[in-house]
Amino acid sequence: MRLLADSLALRPAKQRGQNFVIDPNTVRRIVRTADLDPDDVVLEVGPGLGSLTLGLIGAVRGVVAVEIDPRLAAALVTTVAERAPYHAGRLHVIECDALLLDEVPVPAPTAVVANLPYNVAVPVLLHLYDLLPRAAKGLVMVQSEVASRLAARPGSRVYGIPSVKAAWYADVRQVGQVGRTVFWPAPNVDSGLVAWSRRPPPPSRAGRDSTFAVIDAAFSQRRKMLRSALAGLAGSTASAETALRAASVDPGLRGEQLDIGAFARIADALETVA
Repeated sequence: MRLLADSLALRPAKQRGQNFVIDPNTVRRIVRTADLDPDDVVLEVGPGLGSLTLGLIGAVRGVVAVEIDPRLAAALVTTVAERAPYHAGRLHVIECDALLLDEVPVPAPTAVVANLPYNVAVPVLLHLYDLLPRAAKGLVMVQSEVASRLAARPGSRVYGIPSVKAAWYADVRQVGQVGRTVFWPAPNVDSGLVAWSRRPPPPSRAGRDSTFAVIDAAFSQRRKMLRSALAGLAGSTASAETALRAASVDPGLRGEQLDIGAFARIADALETVA
């Protein structure tokens, strides 16, 4: 990996969250923990120098690699052709910012496995949930603190917007920790592995966007009770309280005490009140 970086005159860019995995045992661990099937098509975000790509490509039917850096996108094809020639036909590279990705090739990815850039990990993951409805499972490596937030349950100290929004799409769980020395350059934080399994969203007439608006409002003033935090969205504190009671939610609770189902019920009730 270091020799390849030298050949490209590449210096990892902090603004792009480029911390490349250089430890083969960590690659094997990620591929094993992702619980992939030979018929899976995997979407990988930020393949970088290709260490994880090389681990994935022999285990699945195809890998769709989304890379924002044009030098790395071009080099990845060569790297796979040289180091995994029998599987090179399984690789499809898309040069694109993952947050701007709006379509993927056929067959559609059935899984997501990635070392996500730390600075955009949550928005990228939520975007992929929307973009890839056929992706039934995934495993991503993120900053340890972000891993805890994504997998947090109601009532937890770190439960918040990422936790609830991810729960709209999937059952999310932490499956391991990763130290700093497996990366080049080594980051200043530890990493965590987060696995997820797709599940149907909660019943909701209002839909995802309205439910997410309720979540944002509830956590924008975390210390306030829901009747106050949702007053702006409902039009008044009284309307917020009416909607909360209609949703069978105690108006005196705070957002961190509710699961995704409760937020969906509140969104439905707010439409009725409005």
